[in-house]
Amino acid sequence: MHAVTHRLTILSATLALALGATAAHAFSDDEARRAILELRGQIQQMKDQNQQARLQLADQMDMLHQEIATLRGRLEELGRPGHPAAANGPANAPQLSVQTDDPQQQAVYQAAADQYRNGRYPEAAASFAAFVEAYPDSELSTDAQFYLGSSQYASKSFKNSIQSMQALVQKHPDSARAPDALLVVAANQIELNDLKGAKATLQRITKDYPSSNAAETAKNRLKLL
Repeated sequence: MHAVTHRLTILSATLALALGATAAHAFSDDEARRAILELRGQIQQMKDQNQQARLQLADQMDMLHQEIATLRGRLEELGRPGHPAAANGPANAPQLSVQTDDPQQQAVYQAAADQYRNGRYPEAAASFAAFVEAYPDSELSTDAQFYLGSSQYASKSFKNSIQSMQALVQKHPDSARAPDALLVVAANQIELNDLKGAKATLQRITKDYPSSNAAETAKNRLKLL
């Protein structure tokens, strides 16, 4: 009888241990399931956020491309003598900001301007570069330098355009062309995917030339960056 009782005690203890282990195992499985569900939720949330960020970036890039196209059209207008945009001031004026009494200089400049007006941008760039080299002290040199950079931009020679426009600003920081030259620098930087550089250039316009037409354009560009 004692042996039977002992066996029952052992059996009961074993069953209790087994049930306890099963409960612990079930508890562990529930915890694991909850952890997996939470992890899945976090992953889905990250995916949703990542998708939203990609969409926002795509929207910004589309707007930037539209702005670049608008600026390119504006630059093309700059080289069209007699264009109505001349009434909007120096930033849009296709005519010279100064005049010269030297007919030879005037003829060389006009030949380059005609190339620009006719969409022959590489030829115009070469002609304006030749003018700047031949007449560095001319009253027309600042305008020639500006249209040199504009021709290079229109020719998609973005790095050369940056150099030309930066040279203009460095040599003639008080020129009416300077803020627009920096605006073209920023456009070149955007084309080269140098958004950090473009942002710095646009901020420089708003800081150094706050009253210029280019400053308002720069503020709008900065909102996109």
